[in-house]
Amino acid sequence: MVLSGALYSGYLFFTTARAFVARTTLPILPNAIEIRDDVPLPVYLPGQDLPDLVARNERLNILLLGIDAREQETGPFRTDTMILLSVDLAAKSASMLSIPRDLWVTIPGFGEDRVNTAHVRGDQYDYPGGGIALAKKTIQHNLGVPVHRAVRVSFPAFERIVDAIGGITIDVPRRLYDDQYPDENYGYMTIDIPAGVRDMDGRTALQYARSRHSTSDYDRMARQQQVILAARDKVLSLNFPISRIPDLIALAGESLYTDLPLKDIVTLAELAMDIDRENIQYGIIDDSMTVTAVLPSGAMVEVADWTMVRSLVRELFPTDGLNDGLPDLERAQLAAEGARIELRNGSLDTELAADTADVLREAGLNVVRYDTADRFDYAETIIIDRDGKEYSVAALAEYFQVPPERIQRSGDLQSDADVVVILGRDFAQRAARE
Repeated sequence: MVLSGALYSGYLFFTTARAFVARTTLPILPNAIEIRDDVPLPVYLPGQDLPDLVARNERLNILLLGIDAREQETGPFRTDTMILLSVDLAAKSASMLSIPRDLWVTIPGFGEDRVNTAHVRGDQYDYPGGGIALAKKTIQHNLGVPVHRAVRVSFPAFERIVDAIGGITIDVPRRLYDDQYPDENYGYMTIDIPAGVRDMDGRTALQYARSRHSTSDYDRMARQQQVILAARDKVLSLNFPISRIPDLIALAGESLYTDLPLKDIVTLAELAMDIDRENIQYGIIDDSMTVTAVLPSGAMVEVADWTMVRSLVRELFPTDGLNDGLPDLERAQLAAEGARIELRNGSLDTELAADTADVLREAGLNVVRYDTADRFDYAETIIIDRDGKEYSVAALAEYFQVPPERIQRSGDLQSDADVVVILGRDFAQRAARE
């Protein structure tokens, strides 16, 4: 479910709620949570410091995760909600993209599965950094944009945070009726939220954002974004200092996990105050970009048209150009070619192809797959142009520092890609230095 309380990766929502509880004389909802000094702080995961990104006025991408975890449960848990939030620190704008939980993706190191299983696998198999790290890696790999940070919030924490700010106001576009809404005892209950402007406490907001059986998952994602914006508006309307962020984080307790250090949350909170609502863009990977497929097990998944998805991603999370040495070619020329690129790792660096695929996808190139080469002792990187994609080949040659004599115009290897790059020891050594 959406962690709208942790919205903006906690950077905006965390700015205010505890100060509201501690200082304001406005009425709090009857079931507001008392904030105690003995509530443990959330667990922080290792991550880079934020100031470098702020100093360079770069875009910061944060993955918001909501998990269906009750207080007594220990996991591992699937993610019920995944939203990629991006903050443009220079332009003072933001974008968010909702990702269907049943989206069929490649999970690095684990093959193909639903995107919501990445978090489970990361925790279950002791992936470095756990479920959060593998979820970030999975989104980065499939969407082709870097994921710098993540925030994960459980249902109970979400309810507490919404209650702490005095609830939110939602304009419900149509009646929401669901007689199969999961209750706290692993059964079902009926919820009925009428259309119109509604004041919601944490429990009702959770139901509104989480319900999916009477509507589609795409409708649910739209409601989640609506909740996020309502929470943002409520927080900004309270108009008080951001100095008491630690108290709100304590309210969430161990139900909140993040790799955003507290000082970075404060920095982001200050930046967030300058982002106007009209400078926030929204997107959903919806049924115009996916088709429903049935697995041999009978389970249904959503298979994406990745060309359409990455077009939306580039619109929401634009980059200034090709990264790290790629030539300054016209983006339109590369887009018109639409070259399908395959990477094959011919070095001893087992992560080289996966990491390189992330970089190229971030730059807007269409890496359709990566794999191992026929051997691991390629001294030099080779580019094989199988379909005359001259602009893409030129960009790749510049990036990989491949001279013309190592660009082959045909090849015996089996592939449906337009361009195949065999990564050699020369590039592996350069990548290790950088």
